Amino acid sequence: MSTADEYGRYGAFGAPQGPGDRPGYSGEGAPAAGERPGAGHSVAPAAPVTPADAADAARLVSFGLQPKLLPARDAEYADLLRRYREDPAFARLADAVATGLGLVVLEVSPRAGMAVTAAEDSVFAVRMGDYARRATADSADRFLHGLAHLAVAALAFPRPEDLADDGYVGRITVNGVDAFVRQACRRLEERAEREGENTDPASEAPGLEAAWRVYARRSATGATKDARRLAGSTTGIVAKAAAFLADSGFLQRTGDDSGGTYRTTARYQLQVRDMAGGAALAELLELGVVPVSDGSATLLPPPDADAAELAPDAGLPFHG
Repeated sequence: MSTADEYGRYGAFGAPQGPGDRPGYSGEGAPAAGERPGAGHSVAPAAPVTPADAADAARLVSFGLQPKLLPARDAEYADLLRRYREDPAFARLADAVATGLGLVVLEVSPRAGMAVTAAEDSVFAVRMGDYARRATADSADRFLHGLAHLAVAALAFPRPEDLADDGYVGRITVNGVDAFVRQACRRLEERAEREGENTDPASEAPGLEAAWRVYARRSATGATKDARRLAGSTTGIVAKAAAFLADSGFLQRTGDDSGGTYRTTARYQLQVRDMAGGAALAELLELGVVPVSDGSATLLPPPDADAAELAPDAGLPFHG
């Protein structure tokens, strides 16, 4: 269910509606439209919001901020979720609490729980610059971290119907994402050469055009003296993105092959739906992403199919 649909069921944010706010009433105690006055029908005013109601609404939002917690594993969470779905006044109250905290409710359902995302001005928002600085002081890496997140989203849900299907589960690997981005970099380089723009782009250039050169120049792996993957390598950056998404309840790690394998969660599907209109994600998808049988995706082969090489250690059928 979309955010608009969810809010449409329960009205605008704010306190629970009283009788005077509801269609069919002309004031407290007035008969509903179509009823005869004095017919023996009276309408009780809506129950006032109590501190206990507010506490329960805040408690539900707090559950929503624990992305790994599922209603099926917590009885209190399941009870509050059921109340949200069955009691419109309580739902409006919980929505208002979320709004006051700078959160946007994406969906409230048994599969996803209370799925929320942070608005840009929320204290819960994670800025890409802050995220990148946790790993490195190099400001140029901000582009690489952002590109890694976009690539994970594009590979996890390569088609609009994948995003629309609540039962769809996407699968990605760290090495597969890196191979995909490097192929995208080659496509962008070819496009720049065709258009005679093989120079560093201006700051207002599209995000992918500004990032592909940085990514292409960076080592794919690299290693420390004890053979650990360098955090600043591109696979290290992708691995950090995947680990962050797993810690946030958006991905689930399923194995160690190909640098790490992951499957998507319902929350991640909702999050990608929310960002699907972004220009950078759309540009990445327009480079030619198609689904393959294992639920992942690959770039379309280049026009000269004979020149295609399988990307080494990709873990997915990417063509280089």
